[in-house]
Amino acid sequence: MMPKRIQMSRQRPWRAENPDAVVVDRRTVWGNPYRVVRSGGFMWVEPEGTRIVCSTDRAANLLGRRAEAVALFRERWVPLQVEAIRSALAGKDLACWCPLDQPCHADVLLEIANRATS
Repeated sequence: MMPKRIQMSRQRPWRAENPDAVVVDRRTVWGNPYRVVRSGGFMWVEPEGTRIVCSTDRAANLLGRRAEAVALFRERWVPLQVEAIRSALAGKDLACWCPLDQPCHADVLLEIANRATS
């Protein structure tokens, strides 16, 4: 069975159903350092000192900014950690707070950890 992403929740017993899942949220070494910041009607992605100011359409804006944070994670953080990701996360389910139907860095980790090496 292929490893999958699990959505953590305070509402349901996700841990009891997935005792071996590895938590990859921001509290861990595997967390995405790029986060969506909201202030007033604006959103941007940090860190890197770059702030991208966006429209006030909150639903579309949030999804777009999450995708941007995941893209930055893939482009800037993952290349430095490929071997560590493979050795620690290969074959394991990964748990994060992101909704399953939205972009998440855990999907990138799953892809890298379980990619066949040549």
